[in-house]
Amino acid sequence: MEKTALRSNVLSVLEEKMRLIDTEDGAIHLVGPVRLPVNLYGQTLSFEWYCWLNDEGGTSGYHEMIEKLSTADLAELQQSSVLVYGDFADADDALIRMHSICHTGDIFGSKRCDCGYQLKQSMNRIAEHGAGALFYLAGHEGRGIGLFTKALAYLLQENGFDTVEANEQLGFVDDSRNYSDAVHVLKALRAKPVTLMTNNPKKIEALEAAGLEVTKRQPLWGDVSEYNEHYLQTKIQRSGHLEEKDGIQAVEETKTS
Repeated sequence: MEKTALRSNVLSVLEEKMRLIDTEDGAIHLVGPVRLPVNLYGQTLSFEWYCWLNDEGGTSGYHEMIEKLSTADLAELQQSSVLVYGDFADADDALIRMHSICHTGDIFGSKRCDCGYQLKQSMNRIAEHGAGALFYLAGHEGRGIGLFTKALAYLLQENGFDTVEANEQLGFVDDSRNYSDAVHVLKALRAKPVTLMTNNPKKIEALEAAGLEVTKRQPLWGDVSEYNEHYLQTKIQRSGHLEEKDGIQAVEETKTS
């Protein structure tokens, strides 16, 4: 009897913070917001954090999903999240970043890429802008090839292959990332147009193809060094990333189709 009362109490607490988003393949369980104070360049800023779990098995309610958690191998599932700042839902202009997880750059501060720099800079810009969201996408390590395979790709890069060639030699395409889950969550959190921080036109195309209005693009280049200069040039020359003009990080209008 006591256990049942506790379970009911737990579910009542969680119910207000959980949302079910129907998708083409099942559903997304979105939990949040959770208050998250963040240390960013010596300041403590207050963000709101959401996390989501893709449920391809169906559209079961939140209580059924919670019941399954204790027996599921969640370590095998990709769980992404989004960090929201300000009045994201209703602000006239919101700044967003679709950030692909980078274990080496984001956690260890690797200089082989610019991912760690982009992560912190995008959070800082969102806070300065006053409203926005950082989507942290778990299934995107190494542009979709995974962490172990990324280590193999790094070994190839140390032996003369560029980023694209290394992925292709391991049997992958240059970029296999998918943004569909993030798009579903973005639509659930905001209906108004957004400004997208990116150098990658594929991200703009993914959002616009899903019916989202991207009114502006803000470039995000920086932290260039001897360790990542070739990597960054490969992004531009082989992966189609948009090169920043004259070193000015100005907001540019996107080309809408």
